[in-house]
Amino acid sequence: MNTGVAMRGGRLRARRAARGSAVEAAARAGLTARGVIYLLVGVLALQIAFGESRREADRSGALQEISDKPFGAVVLWALGLGLVGMALWRLSEAVFGAAGKNGRSWRKRLTAAARCVFYAFTAYSVLSFAAGAGGGESSDSQSRDITAKALQAPAGQWLVGAAGAGIVLGGVWIAGRAALRKYRDKMKTGEMSRPVRRAVDVTGVGGGVARGVLFAVAGAFAVQAAVDYEPGKAKGMDDTLRSFSETPAGPWLLVLIAAGLVLFGLFSFAMARWRRV
Repeated sequence: MNTGVAMRGGRLRARRAARGSAVEAAARAGLTARGVIYLLVGVLALQIAFGESRREADRSGALQEISDKPFGAVVLWALGLGLVGMALWRLSEAVFGAAGKNGRSWRKRLTAAARCVFYAFTAYSVLSFAAGAGGGESSDSQSRDITAKALQAPAGQWLVGAAGAGIVLGGVWIAGRAALRKYRDKMKTGEMSRPVRRAVDVTGVGGGVARGVLFAVAGAFAVQAAVDYEPGKAKGMDDTLRSFSETPAGPWLLVLIAAGLVLFGLFSFAMARWRRV
């Protein structure tokens, strides 16, 4: 009897270990893919700031940039599969709970489910582009189309306004947590040397704040589109980035945000290496 119980317990532990290894591999692949995309978007935005690129600084522009390079198709498929891994990792967090304190709370499960949907859509877009079936629509076109459809719905202005306000709050939350270095709670900082930890802090704080500011400004444009009932005022990532160059600071504010996105790409690589999963 005890032998049978021990065997069943051993099989259960083996299944859990295998599932844990698969989830960890998926998470690290997804974080790496996210890093590549943000790194390229940041580089494209820097080129725009210095008048050296006509490509859009968003996911579609990054995918087009990759597709033009040798072995670009292979890289695109690898990125798409990496993002599938990210979606599966978030799905596992929604179902089984996340690592760390309060990882099984309903709030974190709900957040994980929302992230799963987002990354599943992103993975589908990248894989569609890799397969030559589209998926390369710019973020600006997508934002305008979605906003136009939402404004036509009952209470559409309120829905778009609430969504925009939510994105603003989300951006402030992202920037605030980055500035406070909250990401350290999820990383194996004990495995880092002091210079590496400092470098990770530079990328984590600078990249997270820039990403949060970008989200907050994009959300503000959505709120403006709702108030004015003009879907054309909603902006995707590319138009939002270009709007920074229209401020009194000129292109230098865009340079600052673009450099921050490059840092966030590098930070994603660090997360792929040291994040607790």
